[in-house]
Parts: sequence; C-alpha cells; structure tokens
Amino acid sequence: MKAQVQKSKRLARRKFSVRKKVKGTNERPRVSVARSLQHISCQLIDDEAGITIFGLSTQSVSFKEAYKGGGAGNISASKLLGELIAKGAVEKGLTSVVFDRNGLRYHGRIKALADSMREHGLKL
Repeated sequence: MKAQVQKSKRLARRKFSVRKKVKGTNERPRVSVARSLQHISCQLIDDEAGITIFGLSTQSVSFKEAYKGGGAGNISASKLLGELIAKGAVEKGLTSVVFDRNGLRYHGRIKALADSMREHGLKL
C-alpha cells in the first residue's frame, strides 16, 4: 500500500510540473491526454475560457465505427484516435495545439497518439 501512495505522489508531481508550463488558448488549445489500461482519451481545451472545444476517446461512437481492431488499449487504437482528433481539430479551424501528457511518460501509446496527430496536420 505504501508503494502505491508513493507512486501516486510521483504522478501528481510530474503532472503539476507539466501543467505549470502548458496553457491552452483559443488559437492554440491544450490537448489533454488521459490513459487507462484499456482506453485512452483526448480533449482540446481552451484554458482561458475554461471550455472543452473537442474531445474523443476509444469509447466514443465515432471511434468504434472507424476502429476494427482488437482491444482499444493498444498502439494502433492510439494512432487512429490521434488521426480522428487531428481531423476534428482541423475541421474547427485549428492547426496548432499544445500537448499535455498529463504526467504520463512520452512513450508507447502517448507517443503514437502525438505522432499520429502530427502526421494528420496538427502542429504540436
């Protein structure tokens, strides 16, 4: 139990250190990423107005229609989610965003998501 408390404190410290440097605006919103063992979700957030501009997850209907793979907690699902997020942002007239990894390490599914968003027209 003690190890779990220390782990959550480390995550909170990393999350805070990232968030104090990353702010989203109307022209350049923040892309916040949340990851669990089975799913991943993204939101485009305008911190100045305090609103979510656009959001998707692997549990969304539009994602499930497009994804025909196995589970939603793998790299291929993250790549497709990045593509859908980028297309949705471009439809809303956004070309540049700030990436908030939310204290998570830039590795695996998080890296695949960011790379996919770059490939499909977003500047991170």
